[in-house]
Amino acid sequence: MKLIRSTGGNNEERPLLLPTLEGSPTQARLNSLRHTITELKDTNLIATVHYYGYWPFSVNIAGHNTFDTDTKNDAANTFNNMYRTLVTQGIPVILGEYGLLGFDKHTDVIEQGEKLKYFEFIGHELKDKKIASILWDNGQHLNRETYVWSDPALFEMIQASWTGRSAIGDRDLLYLRQGYPIQDTELTVKLNGTKLVSLYAGEQLLKQNADYSFSGSTLVIQADALSRMVSKGDQLGKQAIITAKFNQGAAWTWKLVVSAKPELENAFGTTEAFSIPTLFHGDQLATMEAVYSSGEFTAPQNWTPYKEFLTTFAPSYETNQLILQPEWLNELHNGQIDLAFHFWSGEVIHYTLVKSGNLITGKALH
Repeated sequence: MKLIRSTGGNNEERPLLLPTLEGSPTQARLNSLRHTITELKDTNLIATVHYYGYWPFSVNIAGHNTFDTDTKNDAANTFNNMYRTLVTQGIPVILGEYGLLGFDKHTDVIEQGEKLKYFEFIGHELKDKKIASILWDNGQHLNRETYVWSDPALFEMIQASWTGRSAIGDRDLLYLRQGYPIQDTELTVKLNGTKLVSLYAGEQLLKQNADYSFSGSTLVIQADALSRMVSKGDQLGKQAIITAKFNQGAAWTWKLVVSAKPELENAFGTTEAFSIPTLFHGDQLATMEAVYSSGEFTAPQNWTPYKEFLTTFAPSYETNQLILQPEWLNELHNGQIDLAFHFWSGEVIHYTLVKSGNLITGKALH
């Protein structure tokens, strides 16, 4: 520190960031950094740490594919510790990096609505605890040439958190089953201090008490209104975007989807190249379980039956495939592996693999 301060120019008073070891926000590391900054007796020092969320949610593993209580509590406890250990002691804090580790592979590792809930809560905690922040972006979020955000909804949620809170839905996917009668649909909205102002289907303003009703935290969209949003015939997939606007904060949207039960076909391949031909029928994959016929969980994450999204399996909606990754297939023992593919509509499709050496055979269970 003396060396930096003695080099002249603005360095005598330049604000300097001091990180915890490895950028870790654990209590032990926070305590150590507080001690260091206190001992240095320099009023132009700023503490900095990194935060990428509760690890199972951050990479989508072990069934933590929603912004659940464990994920929320991990964030709340972490920022409470930063505030109590540093901010209340007069030490300013910058969250020098934050985001989700799943972004290292693809921004779709975490489902869009669950991702937005996470960033809304993080934004609230940062503002409440007086912590400045820097979103980690390796080029996925903001185009450095056009300055256009690749995910406007994510930026809108982050930007709204600078001045207040945003309402969030319990989900952002609204599935209707093909061939079934459309019924009134109930959705839950956590207002977070906001008020619902209007509801749209695309550009069309929906009429309260005719197309929908809202009481407390319960939004009910009438069957007639939903029917008008659905394409005639047997078209599957996204039908409409329903947007709720509030008196403050970001809007919340639901993607209205007509789906049918996904169909997986038999397949044959090797540990280096294996995929399951799949008709998704408008549905979206949430997670996958993999268990040996003995009941043992598969490696490398043999502490959970739920495998890591993209690291182990990857849906390809464009090519109608479920790809099983070579890194995982090579870890498997010879024998039978029972798979369960969980979809966001609630469908669960079972499938069997048999590994023999480097050969993989897949069989659909009907």
